[in-house]
Amino acid sequence: MSTVQGAGVVVTGAGGGIGAALARRFAAEGARVVVNDLDAARVEALAEEIGGTVVAGDASTVVDAARDALGGTVDVYCANAGLASGGDAFAEEDVWARAWDVNVMAHVRAAKALLPDWLERGSGRFVSTASAAGLLTMIGAAPYSVTKHGAVAFAEWLSLTYRHRGIKVHTICPQGVRTDMLTAAGSAGELVLAPTAIEPEAVADALFDAMEQDRFLVLPHPEVAGYYRARAKDPDQWIGNMNHLQQKWEAAGA
Repeated sequence: MSTVQGAGVVVTGAGGGIGAALARRFAAEGARVVVNDLDAARVEALAEEIGGTVVAGDASTVVDAARDALGGTVDVYCANAGLASGGDAFAEEDVWARAWDVNVMAHVRAAKALLPDWLERGSGRFVSTASAAGLLTMIGAAPYSVTKHGAVAFAEWLSLTYRHRGIKVHTICPQGVRTDMLTAAGSAGELVLAPTAIEPEAVADALFDAMEQDRFLVLPHPEVAGYYRARAKDPDQWIGNMNHLQQKWEAAGA
């Protein structure tokens, strides 16, 4: 893909799953890739494999160090680091706060660091890894669902605010992906996500298709578009259907 050949790309949360797949795909397309994770050891082998550079640390603060590692310019930023926080309305406030910090505020902080340079030169690409839960919802995971809605909303705001100034934004909204996060979803994930789960590489393919077509929504599971339309057309029916799923989960011993 000519638009990323030679580009400086940052992928946060690249220690496995979707992040590692994105890093490999960008490198295969000729990009210069910085891989980020809290634990440097988790991404060292990946960096060696793809000829990339490791910048460890919190995804909220990685932009400046990544920019330096890329020789002064970040062209594509993949805000991929995320937290799969389960729980209901009674989840502890620190669970909510951490989900909000990782799934939303890390994106806000990255954009704040990236936008001055991008707006000055009139180009830049922000990729937000959200979830189908950010368009719909996910049973058994209130903090995750709410903060992924926030991630989608922030990406949408970035796109509608800056697209005429050369900033391209994509938000990735898959259902189940065969990663550690799917395992962490427990019985709810087994019921809702596992039957149609895809490999992380399919998510990377979907992103590149969306980039070529300049599409905001990246839907590795195309059926999510139909669910999203149904939710908007008749919210009460949608909520009723999801409640039936909730009851099925509870009856199975959630």
